[in-house]
Amino acid sequence: MASESPRWSSHVLRQLQLVVPGGAITWWLDTISHLAATSENVKGWGQLATGSTALFGFLTVTLFLYILVTPWIHGVVLDFRSWRESGILSSVIPILTFSIVSGWLSMTITLGQWTSMGYPKAIVGTSGLYALTFGLLGLIPAPRIRSGRRSD
Repeated sequence: MASESPRWSSHVLRQLQLVVPGGAITWWLDTISHLAATSENVKGWGQLATGSTALFGFLTVTLFLYILVTPWIHGVVLDFRSWRESGILSSVIPILTFSIVSGWLSMTITLGQWTSMGYPKAIVGTSGLYALTFGLLGLIPAPRIRSGRRSD
């Protein structure tokens, strides 16, 4: 039990390296309020861009959570180092990568084009919100599976 505490603490500290600056940037640039304003006040292409930002964000979080609970659902231990050989990860990780990149780009364009932030602040604001999100997702404890069954 005592041997897990330092590892757990170093993991939390690594995640806080994303949460603290990401949260500070998100708060300082008021990124969430700018996104909310685009969903309420923008029509046409801006509305489509805001919707795609929300859709990609939802997909990204959902896929991360799916990967997190997969050991419980399927009763397998995921091997992320050989994810291409895994039946589960080989299909989820490319979609997750696409949703992260597309969501980041969509949010940057939305904030840069349809808010007062402009593109330089939109890039920083989007990156801050993504860092905050990934840091918070990384704080969710992963389930431990006792069986030695590996993913297919």
